[in-house]
Amino acid sequence: MADRDGAGRPETAQTLDRGLRLLHLVADMPAGLTVSEAASLLGVGRAVVYRLASTLSGHGLLRRDTAGRLRLGAGVLHLARRAQPLLADAALPGLRRLAEQVGATAHLTVAEGEEGVAVLVVEPSWTQFHVAYRTGSRHPLSRGAAGRAITAGRQGQRGYVSTTGELQSGAYGVAAPVLDVEGLEASVGVVALAPLDPDDVGPRVVTAAAAISTALT
Repeated sequence: MADRDGAGRPETAQTLDRGLRLLHLVADMPAGLTVSEAASLLGVGRAVVYRLASTLSGHGLLRRDTAGRLRLGAGVLHLARRAQPLLADAALPGLRRLAEQVGATAHLTVAEGEEGVAVLVVEPSWTQFHVAYRTGSRHPLSRGAAGRAITAGRQGQRGYVSTTGELQSGAYGVAAPVLDVEGLEASVGVVALAPLDPDDVGPRVVTAAAAISTALT
């Protein structure tokens, strides 16, 4: 019979729970965590954190930098890339509807560190001209509506962001963060060569982002 902790859970489940909590804690700290800080936040001893970190490091999910702080490992990016097709499938109906409504190229962008990566792009079917935006395109989160919307979402802000010419001269963008999906930093947006009316397009983008959030939860 498996050993159980004080709450009646099997010890293996408790260890898994702590390991996942440690991953979330490190993910939420861009500067990383010391072992002592992690132990305090988890309410466990340093030896427990060392064991958890060693196991997670063995799977590439955590690493220790030169200062000894715990940071996410490259294995997390591998898992994230594996999940992208599932994310794209959930987002496709909402993006297609948005592109057709607005007559502009719609896109889903996710954060990888301080960059945004377009994981799904849908072009409208009825326009003669629209922006060609490639899946896999990267840009700093500090530039463009998609990146700025992700940054706003990190700060708990709702609503939409509009920009002009920040990533491509003469291009107009409107985007909104995808909120309330655990572990996901993303935005939904549209980009066009003609000016977009934020008062009209903004609420449509927010609605699309909310629909995608619902599809993922």
